[in-house]
Amino acid sequence: MINKSKKAIAIIPARGGSKGIPGKNIKIFNGKPLINYSIEYALESDLIRDVFVTTDNEEISEISEKAGAKIIWRPDEISGDTATTESAIEHALTQINSAPELVVLLQATSPIRPKNSLSKIIEHFRNKKLDSLLTISPTHRFFWEIKNEFAIANYDYINRPRRQDMKENDIKYIENGSVYIFTNKNFNEVKNRLGGKIGYYIFPEEYSFEIDSINDWISLEQISQQIKN
Repeated sequence: MINKSKKAIAIIPARGGSKGIPGKNIKIFNGKPLINYSIEYALESDLIRDVFVTTDNEEISEISEKAGAKIIWRPDEISGDTATTESAIEHALTQINSAPELVVLLQATSPIRPKNSLSKIIEHFRNKKLDSLLTISPTHRFFWEIKNEFAIANYDYINRPRRQDMKENDIKYIENGSVYIFTNKNFNEVKNRLGGKIGYYIFPEEYSFEIDSINDWISLEQISQQIKN
């Protein structure tokens, strides 16, 4: 049995400002505020000691507390458009009395995740003795680079594989932005969510989408209805 004091904490960054979609973090997504999905996902796991939302916004604070999260008020200097997620994490960790062993970073812009998967990811992290981890998803798209005036393929277009015939080595993976895990110790050393021995956990392709625009929002609502998390 894992000592409760050694359990992971979850941190969810949620600024009030959003240029692409005003009020994005608490905008209603399929019936409830967007941020609630990440809070509820964290609370599903009995390996999570506390869920913290770091914010500068009163309404986000109220909605997050009702959903079961604790609030960390973010200073103005790390709440603007140029503020990094890492600065919010670093500040949050200074505000938590009992230092966690592991930190789970969840982004509100990824509202759909495989149900009850967080404990499995944390156990995988521990079993592999990792310093950090990210979730990735397969993509069956073909990637190209632009060099000067020419398009350079990152695959063998002469022998273009069919999607159904793709071998494991043919498949590329994208960082889906959904779940990150890192040790408190490693973050203090590298000041980044990723570093040291980096592991991964694969989410199916339908969980690879993030909300950055209103078109993303519309598409992801439809996908989430189909998945029925």
